[in-house]
Amino acid sequence: MSPKRATNTAPTPHEVGQALVVASRALVGIAARSLAAIEGELTLPQYRALVWLAERGPSNVGALADAVGIHPSTATRLCDRLVHKRLIRRSNPPGDRREVVLTLAPAGEAIIAQVTRMRHAEIDRLVAGLDATARAEIIRALGRFADAAGELPDDAWQLGWS
Repeated sequence: MSPKRATNTAPTPHEVGQALVVASRALVGIAARSLAAIEGELTLPQYRALVWLAERGPSNVGALADAVGIHPSTATRLCDRLVHKRLIRRSNPPGDRREVVLTLAPAGEAIIAQVTRMRHAEIDRLVAGLDATARAEIIRALGRFADAAGELPDDAWQLGWS
């Protein structure tokens, strides 16, 4: 149940933060359930690496390590596993055998699409219970929040699926 405000004054940043933390617990639960469907196939860091490549496109191991928050040697091992699973590809740009470029393979795209579909289905089910005004307010508020956080909307990803 969401917290109720006692007054009609503007909420403080802390109150907004509290509401977002509560909502984030619900979203984390949805994310966990969608990832459970691929349990055993990928670790969370591996999935995060796939998502980052989907969002940003071809990359090198160092940039991926920074984005996922792991050491470059750990990222190299993570990529070894993803290449072995045929979820990403490694290649060398023409004329530069030292640089390695990582790209998402079709099987990696399929996993991200599957998890995303599952998340959307559960969220759609929950949002269907809200009236039109509440849905519009959520879109505006979360859009502003995502902008402030520097997040890309789904339609801005490299893959561009809907």
